[in-house]
Amino acid sequence: MAQLQKVAIVTGAGTGVGRAVALAFLKDGYAVALAGRRKEMLEATAKDGGGKSLIVPTDVRDPESIRTLFAKAKQTFGRLDVLFNNAGIGAPPVPLEDLKLEKWKEVVDTNLTACFICTQEAFKIMKDQTPRGGRIINNGSISAHAPRPFSVAYTSTKHAITGLTKSTALDGRAYDIACGQIDIGNAATPMTERMAEGVLQPDGRKMPEPRMDAAHVGSAVLYMAGLPLDANVLFMTVKATKMPFEGRG
Repeated sequence: MAQLQKVAIVTGAGTGVGRAVALAFLKDGYAVALAGRRKEMLEATAKDGGGKSLIVPTDVRDPESIRTLFAKAKQTFGRLDVLFNNAGIGAPPVPLEDLKLEKWKEVVDTNLTACFICTQEAFKIMKDQTPRGGRIINNGSISAHAPRPFSVAYTSTKHAITGLTKSTALDGRAYDIACGQIDIGNAATPMTERMAEGVLQPDGRKMPEPRMDAAHVGSAVLYMAGLPLDANVLFMTVKATKMPFEGRG
């Protein structure tokens, strides 16, 4: 009996961590549905990854756009083995009391609510397919553990992702759906370019911070995804070795 090609959906697949993970999946032989706002960036990921891909421009703040993504992936590939919930945004680094409510809601809708809706749609496919089950991997971030100054919206959503991960892992047991979280620190992406010149520290100083190649995140997620469904990495932290995190910096 021929082995089924594994199928993954990656949100935010056009840039940064999402692109690195999508490339890792494609180069490992997965069929990958690439979701993101900018079609041209998704096309570049598909070209660089080779293999079988589906480009689905998606606005994760729109529930119908998310549902269209999952419907197209199922229609094209017939099943879903892995969802990487990755799409996310930050808010301007302003004092907590100055953050606009509209910006707070935008970050919550993108970083948390979208992940919940993606998880719902993945459950619907994974519980009814044959072979049954699959794996959901959430991008939690170091911010799921400790905040940076002026990051209340982003940090709050990433702490909430930890709750979503645990609940998903628990509720998924009945359907052979595993869920884990990868917490990433200072991967070299467009979002972290400012770190080379210096970022605000808790003591008020600005300091450059080391970064690591985002390809290491791709390798880590690929490992998590490759486990049999009776084993699960519930939480993994992958970070630049010398970035401030452990202890006091």
